Amino acid sequence: MLKVGFDLDGVILYNPARILRPLVYLVKKLFFKKKLNQFWIPQKNWQKTFWRLAHKTSIFIAPGFDDIKKLVKDKKIKAYLITGRFSYLKDDLDRWLKKLKIDRTFSGIYYNQKDEQPHFFKERTVKKLGLDIFVEDNWDIVNYLYLRTSKVEERSGKTSEVKKQCKIFWIYNIFDKKIDYQYKFPILKKVVSYLAKK
Repeated sequence: MLKVGFDLDGVILYNPARILRPLVYLVKKLFFKKKLNQFWIPQKNWQKTFWRLAHKTSIFIAPGFDDIKKLVKDKKIKAYLITGRFSYLKDDLDRWLKKLKIDRTFSGIYYNQKDEQPHFFKERTVKKLGLDIFVEDNWDIVNYLYLRTSKVEERSGKTSEVKKQCKIFWIYNIFDKKIDYQYKFPILKKVVSYLAKK
């Protein structure tokens, strides 16, 4: 049975604002070169309020979620929810979890309660769970995780140890369509169709 992790915003929840990600990347590249591989973590109350409002752009459950439930019920996959949402977003997260009745479908729910860099948190969680596949919509995180979790062999002294490979599936937006990547999908439903054939 495949162990599959799913991000929340932009994957399980449809978020039209993710189309702006290439613009955010460009701003980071031009003005914050030293922090290109880091994500902004709000610290002040007004920043957290802004971030709470930004997450309200996750507006409805993405088509394909019912198909995930069916794959779990049919014992084709074991599903996990892994979201980089920060600790102060837990109330909104709980609201969605209740609406999705997600605890009946997912074997584990993990969120970024220590307010780490989201890509570090996801890398650690993906490795801890020994996932076969992780589904993410943020290209920066996909690229980072691909480089960090797709190594099949690691050498330690005189011995070599084969590590489990995790495939990172990417749900891209229209502006990122030209990026060449093996496991890219336009919507969640296409991801689930792929998984159903495995």
